[in-house]
Amino acid sequence: MTVRVRLPRALAEHAGGQGDVDVEVGPDATVDDVIACLSASFPAVGRRIVDETGELRRHVNVYVGTEECRRLQGLATPVPEGAEVWVIGSIAGG
Repeated sequence: MTVRVRLPRALAEHAGGQGDVDVEVGPDATVDDVIACLSASFPAVGRRIVDETGELRRHVNVYVGTEECRRLQGLATPVPEGAEVWVIGSIAGG
């Protein structure tokens, strides 16, 4: 199935300027599968989403539709057909 991944401008720079990237994953795909497919095409994007241990970087939030994956099953969160995956950088300030 095809999953659309929406990237912020800072990551789109590392995906050939694309803010929206379609990736092909299997029918029982998880967030981890989507990120792996995205990383295969754009390794610099993948390195900015997950760290060297394979965990989500703490300043990156990944949503499946409107749900933040950390509040669900983390990288094991299922990605249903037709869902969009959003990668959003955390905003901090004072």
